[in-house]
Amino acid sequence: MNPRFPEFQNRNYLLTGGSNGIGFATVESLIRQGASVFVADKDPAGAQKLAEHLKSLDLPAPHFTELDLANVEKAQDWVNEVGKQVGCIDGIVNNAAVDPRISLENLKVEDWDLLFQINVRSYNFIIKSALPFFAEKGASVVNFASITFHTAPQLLTTYVSTKGAVLALTRALARELGSRKIRVNTLSPGWIMTERQLKDYVNEEVKDLIYRSQCVPELIQPEEIARVVLFLLSDLSAAITGQEILADRGWAHS
Repeated sequence: MNPRFPEFQNRNYLLTGGSNGIGFATVESLIRQGASVFVADKDPAGAQKLAEHLKSLDLPAPHFTELDLANVEKAQDWVNEVGKQVGCIDGIVNNAAVDPRISLENLKVEDWDLLFQINVRSYNFIIKSALPFFAEKGASVVNFASITFHTAPQLLTTYVSTKGAVLALTRALARELGSRKIRVNTLSPGWIMTERQLKDYVNEEVKDLIYRSQCVPELIQPEEIARVVLFLLSDLSAAITGQEILADRGWAHS
């Protein structure tokens, strides 16, 4: 299923973390719509895999920049370079994040700082750097949080904290930037069957948990989340800003 959004044709979008998982699927979805996509990721091998996949579909590759988002100056430079190149930025997908499992006893200050640098600070300063380039007609920003903000699983305390900060950042920026016709929303996925999740975490026991917890007992695929991103970037969602959209098949938040 590939919904069509004619307004994406010739629009320019920035996306972080596009070399795998949800970002990989979102890049493909945007390019299918005729958009130009500029990807920042620190995984060039994944970016090459994405380019080869798109080539097999007779689709162009995105514009890729190898970038560690913990380096905020480099992240801002990337946005400025893209903005000067294209002249107009129509939207941003702040998707990149890191989620190491660390107990409180083993948590180090540098672990805490790194997660906030990548999962929150980069989002804020990428948006800030794009301000001079956002389209006059308006723009849309999608910040990724997570169902884990609501479920609070063990060993993810710092990660969950960053996702709470993303929700707060979205609400504040939606108010501050609304007068410029810039919409800012949060997308919080449930447990998504990315390649990494399937390899490292999703066993039969986890699948049973997912089936019990979701209203609809079907595993969620990355391309399904990509479609929600398309909706939030599209003109169809023009009335939506400052919101958290939960794409989790109705996970029971207890």
